[in-house]
Amino acid sequence: MSEDQLETLIVQIISGAVTTIPSYLEEIKENKEVLKVENPQEFVYGIVMGMALGMGGAVLSAQKEMPTLEDQMRIRDIVYKHIPEIRERIFN
Repeated sequence: MSEDQLETLIVQIISGAVTTIPSYLEEIKENKEVLKVENPQEFVYGIVMGMALGMGGAVLSAQKEMPTLEDQMRIRDIVYKHIPEIRERIFN
């Protein structure tokens, strides 16, 4: 998979993940006593980052064998490049 294809795919994954932000924040608000989350926005940030990093690796796994360390670093670099946008969507 080319770098451009991988980035396009990861941007799509991030876009899908950020659409879940309002529902996650509402879920945390409604279940505050059970979840015991002190900072809902940081918690959701972790969820979104995990989704982006994990699904990027899963997609590569479906394309070929398990992602190599180099593949994982490529995914990480692409996701990290979009951190400002992700944080803006969660914290603003």
